[in-house]
Amino acid sequence: MDCLIDPKKLNGEVKVPPSKSIAHRAVICAALSDGISRISNIDYSDDILATMEAMKSFGAKMTKNEDVLEVVGIYATGQLDRKRNIDEVLIDCNESGSTLRFVVPISTLFPGEHRFIGRGKLGQRPLHTYYNIFDEQGIQYSYKEGELDLRVEGKLKSGLYEVTGNVSSQFISGLLFTLPLLDGDSKIVITTEMESKGYIDLTLSALKDFGIHIINHNYQEFFIKGNQKYKARDYRVEADFSQAAFFLVANALNNEVVLHDLNLDSLQGDKEVIHILERMGMKFYQENGGLTGKPEKELTATVIDGSQCPDIIPVLSLAAALSKGTTKVINAGRLRIKESDRLHAIATELNKIGAKIIEKEDGLIIEGVPSLYGGSAVWSHNDHRIAMTLAIASTVCKTSILIEDHECVSKSYPNFWRDFKVLGGRFFERDNGK
Repeated sequence: MDCLIDPKKLNGEVKVPPSKSIAHRAVICAALSDGISRISNIDYSDDILATMEAMKSFGAKMTKNEDVLEVVGIYATGQLDRKRNIDEVLIDCNESGSTLRFVVPISTLFPGEHRFIGRGKLGQRPLHTYYNIFDEQGIQYSYKEGELDLRVEGKLKSGLYEVTGNVSSQFISGLLFTLPLLDGDSKIVITTEMESKGYIDLTLSALKDFGIHIINHNYQEFFIKGNQKYKARDYRVEADFSQAAFFLVANALNNEVVLHDLNLDSLQGDKEVIHILERMGMKFYQENGGLTGKPEKELTATVIDGSQCPDIIPVLSLAAALSKGTTKVINAGRLRIKESDRLHAIATELNKIGAKIIEKEDGLIIEGVPSLYGGSAVWSHNDHRIAMTLAIASTVCKTSILIEDHECVSKSYPNFWRDFKVLGGRFFERDNGK
């Protein structure tokens, strides 16, 4: 589907959708627990559905009730050590990197072969961190280059794990979910500088909430005691700062949106969007029980480090494109292996409507311009964060823009276009015939 958007300011109030990152973790912890958990304020996006189906394949039972998910844990169902009557368990990760990297080590807790498949660019995301561990421990696996078709059979052993911290924190989280259930104690040693510490904080917090305790030695070593048990509980997913970032940037561009349900004490790394926008000239304040803000003066350029908050770089690039001076986005090379090559995608599409962005190997150089002119067709690259960034860009264009493949927002924010319309956005959808 394509979406033609007229330039129109957004004004109103929006309830920020629940955090996809936290929901993944809550679903996994509840599924590995010893009883019945109820997860509230959950959004059934494509990625979360993938994780739910993966954990169900191991024996968890799940019932959806509006925005409350009831999960009967695997220990409670007696499925952990069951003998399967099938030779292979198929796990479809769709396009969810979190599902894939979290669940691969978890699958080794269960007997039989597990086959992981997926779509889009998921097969191009590196998994060699796990392959190296499998080689060391004699776990059988096979894969196809360039596509996701991974087969894994065998059990992880407790002990020492040496893992790099600059490829993806998802590998570390996957091990943190799994190692507490093994018979012996384990230690994860991080061999490089740790990036995306905020995501590790979310994992450790979820584990603690479900009764699992990890000792964190300054993100350099993690000590994991074995033979622990996940404890079922009721759990509410907090609002997502990576989704709030779109409307916070909209406010930086003189829209007027009040955001509700944000936890300003959140551990989410993407909360950094507030501090970055403040450096650029934004002032935030409370209104009607929610968070809003506006620029105190003309936005000014800054340096944005993408190592700890990669997901908010596309929309922050939009703010930088309309700021005075030259903004540098650094340490953001990992954005090239997301749902799209996000550095290339955001530079290409914003440049089509008047921005001045130069790609670097691991970042962007963004020269601020007074305005965006629009009047062009742009492409989401089938990437939810690119599509939503372009939607916000439309509010400050001089003429309409056409976003191709706009429906990909269902990956993380299924109701984005509904909320955009409620806030005053004006758009027209059409079938592009593909």
